[in-house]
Amino acid sequence: MPEPATDETTLFRQSWTLYDSLAERNYMFHREIYAHVTALLSQRRAGGPYSLLDLGCGNTRFLAPCLKSAMPSRYAGVDLSEAALKEAREYLSGLDHVALHHQDMLQAVQAAEVSFDIIFSGYAVHHLDAKGKQELFHACAAKLTAGGQFILVDVVREEGQTREEYLEGYLDFMRTQWTAVRPDHLEEACDHVAAYDFPETFSDLKRMAAAASLTHVRLVDRFAQHHVLVFSA
Repeated sequence: MPEPATDETTLFRQSWTLYDSLAERNYMFHREIYAHVTALLSQRRAGGPYSLLDLGCGNTRFLAPCLKSAMPSRYAGVDLSEAALKEAREYLSGLDHVALHHQDMLQAVQAAEVSFDIIFSGYAVHHLDAKGKQELFHACAAKLTAGGQFILVDVVREEGQTREEYLEGYLDFMRTQWTAVRPDHLEEACDHVAAYDFPETFSDLKRMAAAASLTHVRLVDRFAQHHVLVFSA
C-alpha cells in the first residue's frame, strides 16, 4: 500500500536507526519490559503451540529474542516501515512460518483471515486516536482464539492527566534524561512525540477493552509512563 507523505510513522520509517539508538540506551525500559514479554510468551508456550500477530513490529530487534526463547508455531508481523521489515527478516531468522506485511496495523487485524493466540504491540498503539484504539480493541478481540491474549507495551497517561500535561512531563524527561542522544536527534524525537503521541489513561484502556469484551485486564508491570498490559476475554 502507498505510504502517506506525513503521518505518525514518518520519523521511524525514515530514521529507524534513531529508534534503535534510543532503545539500546534503555531510555524506554526495553530491557525490563521485554524480560516480562519473554516470561509471558514462555508461559503461553508451556501450554502448547501458539501463534502470534505483532502490530507495529518494527525491526523486531527486541521481540525476536523473546520469540526464540518461546518459539511460536506461526508469526506475523505488520509495519509501515519497509526498512524495518527488511531488518526484521534478519532478526527473525531461525523462526518457522514467519510472514511480514507492509500494512497499517488496524487494517491488518481487520483483514486477517485467521485467528491468533497472542496479539502483541510494542510502542505503537499510542499513535492512534481514541476512535482508532477502540476499533483496534474490537478487531483484536474478534481475531483472538479462545483464551487468547492481547499483550500491549505502551506509554500511558496518569489518571486525570491531560495529554498536554503528559507531554510536558514526557518531553522534560526526554530532554533531561536522554543525555547520550545527539541534540538534533533529540529534538527530532521530541517533535515526533509532541505531534503524534496520544496515550490514554489505564482506566480508558480498560474501558475500551471491556467494550470489546476483553474484560480481564492485568497490569504486569510499569516503569514510569511505560506499561506492560495483558487483555483477555
